[in-house]
Amino acid sequence: MAKALDQPSLYDQDYVAWLAEQVHHLRAGRLHAVDVETVALELEGLMNSQRQQLENRLEVLIHNVLKSDHRPDQRSNRWRATVQEQRTRIRRLLRFSPSLKREVEQTAHEVYCDAVRAAVIETRLSETAFPATLPYSVDHLLERELPAEELPAPRATRKRPR
Repeated sequence: MAKALDQPSLYDQDYVAWLAEQVHHLRAGRLHAVDVETVALELEGLMNSQRQQLENRLEVLIHNVLKSDHRPDQRSNRWRATVQEQRTRIRRLLRFSPSLKREVEQTAHEVYCDAVRAAVIETRLSETAFPATLPYSVDHLLERELPAEELPAPRATRKRPR
């Protein structure tokens, strides 16, 4: 039975209900009832979302590694924490989606220019102060830890008046 063109589909009216319906059809083996094209589009969207997450996290990671390497006098624990957070989240993403591992290097090269632009804004250095191409290996990006002598000094704590 064809849908009326002027009636919104369940997908348009209630996304979660549509998902539940599709899951129910699949589990019951009613493949003829599955909205195959929309399910395929949704799955592609999920796949693209994972790739975008990898891109975003690599860009933030590279941005912060660049800042740290090019402004060692301004290194902060916040920068270190951001680097560590991105490394942890990238490792989790790759553990959850191991097929993305083969895309890490290419993606890092693709987002490098955007990471440089962000580092230029934050460090106030010229774009020419940064290498023209990604200077780090994937291992360096995902595993490198700063040597003790390069760590930022702890901030003095202020006692609050009572």
